Amino acid sequence: MRQFVNRRETVVTEAIDGTLRAAGDRLARLDGYPHVKVVVRRDWSVAKDGADRVALVCGGGSGHEPAHAGFVGRGLLTAAICGDVFASPSVEAVLAGILAVTGEAGCLLVVKNYTGDRLNFGLAAERARAQGLQVAMVIVDDDIALPELAQPRGVAGTLFVHKIAGALAEAGEPLERVAAAARRTIEGVSSIGLSLGTCTVPGSPPEPRIAEGQAELGLGIHGEPGVEQIELEGAAQAVERVVDRLAPHLGDGVHAALLNDLGGTTPLEMSILADELARSSIGDRLRWLVGPAPLMTSLDMHGFSISVLPIDEADEASLLAPVEPETAWP
Repeated sequence: MRQFVNRRETVVTEAIDGTLRAAGDRLARLDGYPHVKVVVRRDWSVAKDGADRVALVCGGGSGHEPAHAGFVGRGLLTAAICGDVFASPSVEAVLAGILAVTGEAGCLLVVKNYTGDRLNFGLAAERARAQGLQVAMVIVDDDIALPELAQPRGVAGTLFVHKIAGALAEAGEPLERVAAAARRTIEGVSSIGLSLGTCTVPGSPPEPRIAEGQAELGLGIHGEPGVEQIELEGAAQAVERVVDRLAPHLGDGVHAALLNDLGGTTPLEMSILADELARSSIGDRLRWLVGPAPLMTSLDMHGFSISVLPIDEADEASLLAPVEPETAWP
């Protein structure tokens, strides 16, 4: 065994248990656990908070920690719905999460662009609306690795949506404005990653797709194939290849960047990558850097991703708005 797990069947529930223990009294889980794996803000009351504040809900398969339960808190998510490793949560679990946190102000679902998530979150939203709740849904499709892909993947740029929509929701903005800001963020954000290997799903052998001395550009957060494999010459070249792909997608003005550790890259390496990004051809257009940190991981993937977002003064204020826990937004 090369992982600190007990049984494949219990990795997600045990991880959630540990997350809640470490959070003290800040987080709670819904009844129906472990079938319904939903983590919520303990300080959130539908009767009190839901009357004038929009609930923000996200989720998906586990294996991307700290996404999504690690972003439940003030100024970010109200609830996170957790599926099994790389598997969408059920419609019942999503609906339970919506019903638990949604009041008169409504709810925004932030969904990454994968078939299972779109289907299950969409069906749950329809059922919640049938019960009289205001529910809006946005689909994040920020991965630019495969331009010909009919359904671009949702990756780490999702976290910009969490932060900007979360700040507006916390400030009491109406659902229409929160959803509109989320959609505008999705339209602006672009992401791509690069890795030296795939990831190891608990209980399964690693996939030896990427040879020694090679790196894969644009692979997905579930280990899906990227756009090409390249000879790896060093950190500078790695960042250069990623930046070359991102540069045509940059908007006008200044940007925020998110430098994401995909799970198996050391802090030493991530600091070197941060330096290379700052010195890159787009470095002078980046006003803010989120990270470097593991934010939207892929288990133990030895890689990184960069997300870029053009920002205005309102976006900047939302990105700088306080969150709890403070460590959730580095």
